[in-house]
Amino acid sequence: MERKRAIRRVGVVVLVANLLLVLGKGAVWWSTGSLAVGSEAVNSLADTVYSTIILAGLYLTTKPPDFEHPHGHERIEPFVSLFVAVGVFAAGGAILWQSTTSILNDTYGGSAGTLGVLVLVAAAVFKYGLYRYCDRVGRERNSPALVAAGLDNRNDILTAAAALVGVLGSQAGYPVLDPLAAMVVSLGVIYTGFEIVRDNVNYLVGAAPPEYLRALIVQTALSHPDVYGAHDVVAHYVGPEIDVSLHIEVEGDMTLAEAHDIESWVVGAIQEIDEVDDVFVHVDPRELGEWKEDDTDTERFTAFSPDGGDKR
Repeated sequence: MERKRAIRRVGVVVLVANLLLVLGKGAVWWSTGSLAVGSEAVNSLADTVYSTIILAGLYLTTKPPDFEHPHGHERIEPFVSLFVAVGVFAAGGAILWQSTTSILNDTYGGSAGTLGVLVLVAAAVFKYGLYRYCDRVGRERNSPALVAAGLDNRNDILTAAAALVGVLGSQAGYPVLDPLAAMVVSLGVIYTGFEIVRDNVNYLVGAAPPEYLRALIVQTALSHPDVYGAHDVVAHYVGPEIDVSLHIEVEGDMTLAEAHDIESWVVGAIQEIDEVDDVFVHVDPRELGEWKEDDTDTERFTAFSPDGGDKR
């Protein structure tokens, strides 16, 4: 429940902040005609639309499990992030087209003046705060949609700086710097889309988690004093969370109830890892020697006793 509230709260904060930036940048653009500030206004307008989509998507992903979605709705998050990426690419392309056309036709925008400088500096400060906020909560709550929003806000700091250079250059008597700055803004926007796609595609194709997470999963299973080994360890992303399956080896003369207790403990311990969702554990008598050393099998891991010797 706390995760849901935290994620939705971030979505509302980002939406309100982007809306304020649209109003501020749009007012300066309307009054001065600066292409650099105008490109930033379009960027913020796109961010507002995407923030609305993210907020709606986060509402869906934080809904509890139901009959049709027994594992919950978190797997929607990568799709929300990719939808954001499509919009980011479209906004970046539109700004690039406008700035390029302006340079080719020698139709430069007006100077934004001191007001433009102030609104761009304020935008950079706003975006830095949003970046830190989204990235922190996104990583704490394992939300790829919020991490993607954080990346967008981080790159908006750079685009605001580029627009600021264009505004100052135009004031100094070099009006071509205004559309050039808008062009730099467009490239920053497009790169943001690339980052979002890169970071979320693994969630959709069932890629393996980082090696440190896989090692932590194995170490957790082997931390039970009656688990002597683990093999056939498979961990992969299903949405932003990880599903795990593995075989553990225990003494073959245990009762079914004892083996069940060990299996339940291992499942619960691995599920305590924040990134892990479902865990499937198969219990093997260690005397069977099911693990075979061949090229198609996964690694086998052996547990050790506290004094450094093999438990066996």
